[in-house]
Amino acid sequence: MPGERQRGGREWTVHVPFAAVLVLLLVAVERAFQYHWREGAVLVGVALLVAGVARAVLPVEKVGLLAIRSKTVDLVTYGLLCAAVLYIALTITGGPLDSSS
Repeated sequence: MPGERQRGGREWTVHVPFAAVLVLLLVAVERAFQYHWREGAVLVGVALLVAGVARAVLPVEKVGLLAIRSKTVDLVTYGLLCAAVLYIALTITGGPLDSSS
């Protein structure tokens, strides 16, 4: 039913942003296991970006488990981790941005 609550008093929709990030991470792991590790690493960066955007635009009662600390700390952490993972995935030797090949 609409507005139905779970045991904790929250609607089930509060878990949708976290579930979306988990789905991206599962696809990333699958790509890495298929020896497409660079694509998997980029998908991890995208998952962190999605987590950061969700944390930025959704109120704390709708973001679920993506809210860990204050909004500022979460955004800085998600942003720095996203940038680091994407930088490493895209610039590692033999990567798509490697001009030596």
